[in-house]
Amino acid sequence: MPQYNVAKTFADRRYKVQSARTYFYLNEATCERNVEIFQDCLHAVEHFSRQVTIFTFVGTTYGTGITAVKLTALGRPQLLLQLSEVIMRARKFVSDVVGGRGNVIGQKLSADELEKRLIQAGVQDTKKFLAKVVKDSEGVIHLFPWSGIVDENFQLSDTFRVPSIKEGRMVRLISQLSAKEEEMFRNMIRRLNTLIRTAQQLDVRIMIDAEQSYFQPAISRITLEMMRKYNTEKAIVFNTYQCYLKEAFNEVSTDLEQAKRQNFFFGAKLVRGAYMDQERARAAALGYPDPINPTYEATSEMYHKTLTECLRRIKDLKVKGKPNQIAIMVASHNENTVRFAIEKMKEIGVSPEDKVICFGQLLGMCDYITFPLGQSGYSAYKYIPYGPVNEVLPYLSRRAMENKGVLKKIQKEKTLLLSELKRRLLKGQLIYTPNGDYTPV
Repeated sequence: MPQYNVAKTFADRRYKVQSARTYFYLNEATCERNVEIFQDCLHAVEHFSRQVTIFTFVGTTYGTGITAVKLTALGRPQLLLQLSEVIMRARKFVSDVVGGRGNVIGQKLSADELEKRLIQAGVQDTKKFLAKVVKDSEGVIHLFPWSGIVDENFQLSDTFRVPSIKEGRMVRLISQLSAKEEEMFRNMIRRLNTLIRTAQQLDVRIMIDAEQSYFQPAISRITLEMMRKYNTEKAIVFNTYQCYLKEAFNEVSTDLEQAKRQNFFFGAKLVRGAYMDQERARAAALGYPDPINPTYEATSEMYHKTLTECLRRIKDLKVKGKPNQIAIMVASHNENTVRFAIEKMKEIGVSPEDKVICFGQLLGMCDYITFPLGQSGYSAYKYIPYGPVNEVLPYLSRRAMENKGVLKKIQKEKTLLLSELKRRLLKGQLIYTPNGDYTPV
């Protein structure tokens, strides 16, 4: 599948990307060092969360901090490419069998029906394959025992085999990996487990950042398994969904259904996306469909549609007395999206006191959105780049270059600040405490 091939032109993943931190795989020792840096970050967030209750707008989080990490910093990215292709080929296999399209869980396929279709296709010796299929009373959830992915003994090349309809035999979905490559994958999973266990001990939530679409199937699959393992009492692990992708709504809906049927807490951060120019250039160069929505308006519509589905499910769970089974961060600098979220919460019946929806903006950007949210009782976070100054400042400059709309918002913020300063000078209220009965949640 061309989307999941290694392309030399795009080997430098910074190509046409200005807004995201890019990690390059050097060796396993570098990945181990990255684990230590992320652990330092988790401890910093835990310490900060305990100190910030004096600030009303930050106190709205009840002292629970969040850390975002990138999976490509913890292992060899090429393994994520191969695993992503496995996932997409598995979806194609199911569509060949049942004639549908999309995720396995969405096909409403029973194990008996799957076995029947394989027999009709003349495929023999499928008992071992069918015994490993994950299913419940509603049908097949996965073709593979993905839970093994968090185990130390999981072997990629041995697990991903499916019956070939054309060839009438079992075929591998992933090329045979060397013992070294299998070890690298196990190391990546071990490092992520280490970070999540640290977050769990510190009571800090951990968000796995979204990356390029050709890595994302693997990143989401691994993150979902970590949710299933760790999100047994509350949402500790969060996935990230980029709403500029055409498949964003389908992916979120499918993962929400997985959480429901496998009974774990679901956490998600909704963003617009950071790799648009590179994604489009790569799709054109390698000859696969552009994964990005055609317009900004289409992306906004996708964001709002996806958020509405999350809120609808939260409402259903609230009626059943389990409102905190789903936790969502609306990570947006867009005033219309924040306004939409608040209005939709009111319309559906999800209140700030339910503590299932929070908002996030970059530190130093759109304070005129963040502060009123916190003062009105909503959980509001500031996203703080953490690391050496020489790495953090280029990150912020890249964010500013891509998010030119944010620069316009900074101008608006300056206008609002000047207006307030004039008002205070004219009213003689240079030192001013706003009046209001705020009840942070």
